[in-house]
Amino acid sequence: MTGGTGFLGRHVVWRLRDAGHHVIFTGRNAAAADTVLRHARPSAVSGASGARADFVRIEHGQAGAEHVLHDAACAVDAVVHCAARSSPWGPRHAFEQANVAATREVLAVCKSRAIGHLVHISTPGLYFDFSDRLNIREDQPLPMPANLYAATKGAAEVLVREADHLGSAVILRPRAIFGPHDNTLLPRLLRVARRGALPLMRGGRAWLDLTYVDNVVDAIELALTPSRPHPTAATFNISNGEPLQVSQLFQVVASSFDLPTRQRQVPYLFVDAMARAMECIARLRPGWEPPLTRYSAGLLAFSQTLDLTRARDHLGYAPRIPLREGMARTAQWFREQAGSVR
Repeated sequence: MTGGTGFLGRHVVWRLRDAGHHVIFTGRNAAAADTVLRHARPSAVSGASGARADFVRIEHGQAGAEHVLHDAACAVDAVVHCAARSSPWGPRHAFEQANVAATREVLAVCKSRAIGHLVHISTPGLYFDFSDRLNIREDQPLPMPANLYAATKGAAEVLVREADHLGSAVILRPRAIFGPHDNTLLPRLLRVARRGALPLMRGGRAWLDLTYVDNVVDAIELALTPSRPHPTAATFNISNGEPLQVSQLFQVVASSFDLPTRQRQVPYLFVDAMARAMECIARLRPGWEPPLTRYSAGLLAFSQTLDLTRARDHLGYAPRIPLREGMARTAQWFREQAGSVR
């Protein structure tokens, strides 16, 4: 699997490893890979002799990466493609390399190694268009991409759909993943909460879906199950299926992490103007990432919830860990990490 040192990827490595599989995972960071390998121990339940995890260092999308991946993919039955650049800001070439070139590279290796089963991790960011959208289905027309991340992930999906050499391809669009080892979503919210009041745009009434990481891994396992019939290159929304309004989400986070519930109303147009100004500055200062973008502000200002009917009907997906339980588990993990570094 690709991207095995990332947040979602490491959870997939651990789950598949403990289920008795031999997992070969890629990544750029050898230190992060060591962390993954230390946790990937034999499962007392599975007891499978072939169960293990091996790391292969690859800079996906760069020259020579396809050759390294080809060598690593000997005797591989299926590929889970998690590697991606998911930042809300960055240079076009970096997104093209990480999201498009890397997918092209994975598909080429699947063809050369006759690997017929691919699970491709995409994003519901493809649906975002700075408007309220509820119960979005996978077959609804996609708007113009809101940023380079959405544009390049959309291009990667097209490559997967056009790969006629795959016997089975599944595209998953998991929404706002959180859980232990999250280094993006909750850490950003927590930094804002600890500095002051959490900002509520448009009254904090926007409805959002989140997904606990174990539920996403469940969906990946279901997508890897050969006995489940589904259309080739089928696309599935994945979430916890428990939409919350932004104001409710902030309360759940504050309660789980023992933080004061402080919120303040902020005009969306004011925040959007600030984001536009920061983006203009960032274009004049290459290498500087604005702390606020129109996309990241819009995600908390506009409703976006997903219809899970197709995932339930074709994959048998049902969120196993409720949102509040997942948040409590995540908060406990963060507390344990804080205690371990004292």
